[in-house]
Amino acid sequence: MVYIFLIAGFILLIKGADFFVEGSSSVAKRLRVPSLIIGMTIVAMGTSLPECSVSINASIAGSNGLAISNAIGSNIFNLMMVCGVCALFSPLPVDVGTLKKEFPFSMIVSVILLVLGWIGMVLGHIDGVILTVIFAAFLYWMVNSARKARASSKQQEEEYEILPIWKCIFYIVGGMVAIIIGGDVVVDSATEIAHTFNLSDNLIGLTIVAMGTSLPELVTSVVAAKKNEADLAFGNVIGSNIFNILLVLGVAAAISPIEFAMENFIDGVVLVLMSVVVWIFSYSKHKIERGEGIVMVLMYAAYMVYICKR
Repeated sequence: MVYIFLIAGFILLIKGADFFVEGSSSVAKRLRVPSLIIGMTIVAMGTSLPECSVSINASIAGSNGLAISNAIGSNIFNLMMVCGVCALFSPLPVDVGTLKKEFPFSMIVSVILLVLGWIGMVLGHIDGVILTVIFAAFLYWMVNSARKARASSKQQEEEYEILPIWKCIFYIVGGMVAIIIGGDVVVDSATEIAHTFNLSDNLIGLTIVAMGTSLPELVTSVVAAKKNEADLAFGNVIGSNIFNILLVLGVAAAISPIEFAMENFIDGVVLVLMSVVVWIFSYSKHKIERGEGIVMVLMYAAYMVYICKR
């Protein structure tokens, strides 16, 4: 029965992502807002809800180790697997502005997490508030960018086939609900299967839970890339990574201090290094090509081997 639930969860994820991308891209066109900004805000926050739910619930329950390993593990998965797999289907173009602003900001956020965690080897209440305030500033920056983009846009709505507003809302909300439910079902089913093979809770948290809660980003970005919404796909990854650290861990730490183990610090360093690699790949030709996508997937596979053996 658990395998049936696993398959059903994947179906919900795929169909939910399809509707979610369709509705979100239509909203972007209707509001004359770049798909990149929609990807970094609405889509990123929507697909990061599983991480938010897992981390905050873990914080409330006092299982904060799961919260931070889930967030960092999900970010590494987003960066290497989501972008890498998207590039396998077709070269993933990356906006020059993103390479100069939002992408470096996501790396700075990762470094801030490492610094705050290294001090006292704990993310305390104050650290949580700091991360949350930085997220509020980031959100204001995105909203302000959206306003400027809309004001300077010369696109006409008639140029696009735009869904009615009620259908956009239905697609976004319905797709998000399907993504969340599908993600939860997949994670629960995979965790139950893992327990039957006597895998430790720590290993499950770093691998299955982290990858499972990132499935919405993976499916949504792949669907967006196949629909020629590359900016939406890449924006989803960068926005989700920023969201996971600043808001998810910020709120979790504000609720209950999170112990920052040396393994978490090492994983954080891996995240920063992999971010630099992807930035170099992207900056060279302003796109991630298939060969680079293969390298990214292999790097993630090597990281998984390291996680399982340490």
